[in-house]
Amino acid sequence: MGTEGRARGRGEGDSLRRFVIERSDVRGELVHLDASWRAIAARRPYPPPVRTLLGEAAAAAVLLAATVKVPEGAVTLQAQGSGPVPLLVVQATGRRTLRGLAHWREPLPREATPGALLGDGRLVVTLDPGEGGRERYQGIVPLAGPTLAACIEGYFARSEQLPTRLWLAADGERAAGLLLQRMPGRGGDPDAWERAVHLAATVTAEELLGLPAETLLHRLYHQEDVRLYGREPVAFRCGCSRARIEEMLRRLGPDEARAILADEGRVVVDCEFCGQRYELDAVDVERLFAAAGQPEVPATRH
Repeated sequence: MGTEGRARGRGEGDSLRRFVIERSDVRGELVHLDASWRAIAARRPYPPPVRTLLGEAAAAAVLLAATVKVPEGAVTLQAQGSGPVPLLVVQATGRRTLRGLAHWREPLPREATPGALLGDGRLVVTLDPGEGGRERYQGIVPLAGPTLAACIEGYFARSEQLPTRLWLAADGERAAGLLLQRMPGRGGDPDAWERAVHLAATVTAEELLGLPAETLLHRLYHQEDVRLYGREPVAFRCGCSRARIEEMLRRLGPDEARAILADEGRVVVDCEFCGQRYELDAVDVERLFAAAGQPEVPATRH
């Protein structure tokens, strides 16, 4: 197996790695999340089934972001259902940063499968190309599948029309995922796709979570010529900021902002993704809207 870069030590750390099966139409991505996943999971006391589902979604979001070229943008994976986990949101950026959260309510079902946790609903995949990019794109498909991976495969079948398969795993310490995709317009071995999927279907959660990419791919595809590319680091990072909170208040308008001040004494916003708290008092709010009302001063020529 040809490689570019080799894993050091046990596991892959927080990384994304691309690979291709030479002389075929099969490409793939492998993601391993360690510290980045633990940073997400530590934000709330998630019950184990919810934590596992969120970890799988985190791995899936990074894989989704890797399939599109949005270096300044982001891909958001959002599941909205009727089950005890009514909301699941994970966002991965083209810079390989990640954040996510889940809402849940007790009691959880005894058989806490993804289908039972999410219930009926929809899966929304939003592609935001970022500043100066293409138009924002959103694909919506039903939550129809026994696993989160199956639901995402349904999205690719309906929206991207690219044969795509995913395998996801998560526990309290790590999350991981494997994505295979059949690329159009490439010749080569006509049986490569079916063979690659059949072999990938033998992977276990323990292998996905614990094996370095090179070891895992050799175990699956030791009879294939696989090119494994170098590591792209992945990190937890929230995109919240005081500037964004102030922009949100501007959109609410001065009347509603002042009404919040009258009721609460200050405006308090807690970021659900990272737990950061932003507080604005009456002086902050008046300054905000006073600045917004100032006319622009034209540039002066000398």
